[in-house]
Amino acid sequence: MRQTNSDDGAEKAEEKQVECQRKTLGDVGCQREDPLSAMRRRRDKEEDERLCCCEYVNRRGQRSHVGACCCDCDDLDEACDRFFKRESQSPESLSRVAADISDRIRVPWLRGGARRVDLSVVPPLVLLPALLHLAAFHFLLGVAVLITLPGLLLWYYYFTHRKKARTLFFLSLALFSLAYMYYIFVVEVVPLGGVGGIQVGVITAGFLLTLLGLANTRRGPGVVKPNREWDPVLQDEVGWSQEAEPSRKNWCRVCRVVRPPRAGHCRICGVCVLRHDHHCVWIDSCVGRNNHRSFLLTLLLFLSTSLYGIGLALRSACADQNVLTALFYCPGVYQEYSASLCFTCAWYCTVVTCGVLHLLLTQLLNISYNVTEREARAAVRERAGRRALWGLAVDTGVHSRGPCANWAEFLTMSEERTGRKRRRRVTRESQSFQHPSRAFEAASSRPG
Repeated sequence: MRQTNSDDGAEKAEEKQVECQRKTLGDVGCQREDPLSAMRRRRDKEEDERLCCCEYVNRRGQRSHVGACCCDCDDLDEACDRFFKRESQSPESLSRVAADISDRIRVPWLRGGARRVDLSVVPPLVLLPALLHLAAFHFLLGVAVLITLPGLLLWYYYFTHRKKARTLFFLSLALFSLAYMYYIFVVEVVPLGGVGGIQVGVITAGFLLTLLGLANTRRGPGVVKPNREWDPVLQDEVGWSQEAEPSRKNWCRVCRVVRPPRAGHCRICGVCVLRHDHHCVWIDSCVGRNNHRSFLLTLLLFLSTSLYGIGLALRSACADQNVLTALFYCPGVYQEYSASLCFTCAWYCTVVTCGVLHLLLTQLLNISYNVTEREARAAVRERAGRRALWGLAVDTGVHSRGPCANWAEFLTMSEERTGRKRRRRVTRESQSFQHPSRAFEAASSRPG
């Protein structure tokens, strides 16, 4: 009898506790847990689940350690067994092995556990110094390296661009090239003579300003934020009116947003970018409304710093020659390894500067015609525009209002004003379309 009463009391207590949990904060008679105790319990739970600096959660969702990077390699063992048995390797097994290797290469991190290192960052750190030092031994080696390197970069670019894959290879190459050329200038060019403290200060200032411009450009191109008030899936039930047709064409099914005019979806970044110009692999980000001016300024800073550094390097390595002719004719430069390394790096910077100069010239012409790179490619593909200035620019004739007005519009692009305009436009579109139930409620509430 007592056991039955105790069981009934436990059930009633449990029911009361469940009922108290369902009640609101204003209910009387419910004893809720102290907020401080709940916060302490939650903190203790997070501390129990918190990863140390060498731990991480692998791609299978399991907790692992950096020191166990060579343990439990089932996929690798299977691939090795098939290799020693002279059996063919399946693409799926090789992809699993590559995924396991990339997932286990990590560095300890103080917060959030060990961080994974992207393998595409490593090749520029090894190949660039090795190839430049190899090219400094002989003239023919320099020609071979400076011809092969751009070809490899173009091949890897088209390989990743065809797969729409995001890679840090080009950003790593850009940053390491900038840092390594500055290191060569300080360690090799300055000791050769002919460079004073002012010149070193100018190169240092240009190097730092280029890095700051690159960091500011990578802050974001301006992403189209989703609008939850308007969804064309609901509009298909009602039907589209003539005013809604432009919005239907601008609807992105991936991001589920209504793209403003001149916005575009980037399949590499996976977002819709405001006034989308292009996706730049050298900064691993899109160029859009928010960072287009910063991108242009970064190109100008890099170009001016590179040209000035090339001139100083050639003047130090080829003291008896003119700067304009030393790049093509510098006798005796390969007799001393330090001078030949400076000469090779000057040639490498010249090749990179030519590519940046072409990109900058294209950007300046596109801004003068008020056309983005994305619009220019679409116009050429659809034959909707005309080429100008020997094919360097494409005039679509849609947004252009003259060079001065186009540059004024580019330099005075206001993010807040454009955002308010977009919100007002989307609000008007969302108000013009209503779900059938809302339309019925509105009609029933009207008098008469």
